[in-house]
Amino acid sequence: MTHPTLVFEQREQVVLLTLNKPLVGNIIDLQLANELADACRRINQDDAVRVVIITGAGDTFCTGVDLDEISSPGAAELSRANAASLASQAVASLDGPVLAAINGDALSAGLELALACDIRIASDGARFGFPETSRGFIPGGGGTQRLPRIVGRGTATEMILTAETIDADEAFRIGLLSRVVPAGGLMEEADEIAKRLVSRAPIAVRYAKEAVRKGLDMTQDQGLRLEADLSLLLQTTADRAEGIKAFLEKRPPTFKGE
Repeated sequence: MTHPTLVFEQREQVVLLTLNKPLVGNIIDLQLANELADACRRINQDDAVRVVIITGAGDTFCTGVDLDEISSPGAAELSRANAASLASQAVASLDGPVLAAINGDALSAGLELALACDIRIASDGARFGFPETSRGFIPGGGGTQRLPRIVGRGTATEMILTAETIDADEAFRIGLLSRVVPAGGLMEEADEIAKRLVSRAPIAVRYAKEAVRKGLDMTQDQGLRLEADLSLLLQTTADRAEGIKAFLEKRPPTFKGE
């Protein structure tokens, strides 16, 4: 399925979503945000999809939102927040693991989109930042909430308030990225990670993601109860029985998502 601004490519159990506006830095407008939301709904309805990879066309991941949509100061904030929030929330709503393959600059709504993913890897030339305060507004697609949860309050506050960009090595150092790779090997690395994720028990992967994400907004005791509840639910799955059996028989497991 190909949209004007979003390319949807399904490779067996992996879906690759490519932001497809390379001439303008893959900026997010309401059209692209809506297409992304539609794609994510479709993915959540397809049990065959186990992993999603998000990347950008050309040499940029995403440099923000389409400021040309703005017609007045009041509409500026509303339009920007709508597009950025819709895009990042669509990605955050995906049940399975989401990998951001950041092939170039991830700025403003682009960084917010990456933060909504579960795993982030980047090419060595990528840059990251929130330039919003230098333009008179603030991140409006979840950046002020997701960034502190990933890199810590102090580092996130500095990035957001100063509006300065950081390079890929610094992003890795502060925990924003899990790895940095040469540009030519980015998609190969993403595919390898996706293969490993596909080989894991899909229900367990989804529950583990749920435990981590929801647990961050709970007290430790509440998070531990959530973890215990999800672990109990997994006791009844065929995949858990297969995992134990395969381990005892010293063979790779065959998970069916059941």
